[in-house]
Amino acid sequence: MEFLKSGRYDSSLINENMMGPNSMKMLEEILGENGLKPGMRVLDLGCGRGLTSIFLAREYGVQVFAVDLWITATDNYRRFREQGLDERIIPLHANALDLPFADEYFDALISIDSYHYFGRDEAYFDSRLAGMLKKDALIAIGVPGFRHEVKENIPEEMKPYWFDEVIETIHSAEWWRKVFSASEHFDLKEIREMECFEEAWHDWLATDNEYAVSDRPMMAADGGRYMNLLSIVGKKK
Repeated sequence: MEFLKSGRYDSSLINENMMGPNSMKMLEEILGENGLKPGMRVLDLGCGRGLTSIFLAREYGVQVFAVDLWITATDNYRRFREQGLDERIIPLHANALDLPFADEYFDALISIDSYHYFGRDEAYFDSRLAGMLKKDALIAIGVPGFRHEVKENIPEEMKPYWFDEVIETIHSAEWWRKVFSASEHFDLKEIREMECFEEAWHDWLATDNEYAVSDRPMMAADGGRYMNLLSIVGKKK
């Protein structure tokens, strides 16, 4: 697919702030025709260094609450200010298990390359997120995935790379479908493999980030056979 929005961004901004596969391209594909309107209040949960928050604020004119546990609010505020978006993006350092927001506060929830760390429990969405979302709020999630569920059946060539954390956090589309189908408040509209898998990973692996460098042998061994990226879209019931 063509990335008409994310393709316009300065490569140095993206390369310096990626923390995994290109999150702007993932978000552009996931949103597609799932429109956001100017002025909407959006929770960007697990925003990392804020690339997705910058994209949301600039491309859609929404107010973004950029929440991350690993990156400080001060670090992200500096980045948002440099982009001239500090009045549209509010950075917060917070835990996804203890978010400080009012009931029915957000028009949309976005989470790119982070939900798999904190949202795997079937009860998580209903107990931690549903209350702060308005009825019919858009939910757009992007996570790394497996084409087929992997447990003890790890391919021989992937054993040097798929440690316990990988097997615990990365799952197949069907696994995630069961998680969200168990929710009373998540109306799942679509879960699918993303077209941007190769391109998003290529952008990340081409950087000199030490974690990207360490991911290169894993992705070479995978060769596109086992891993994917998953788009999960729904609404708050």
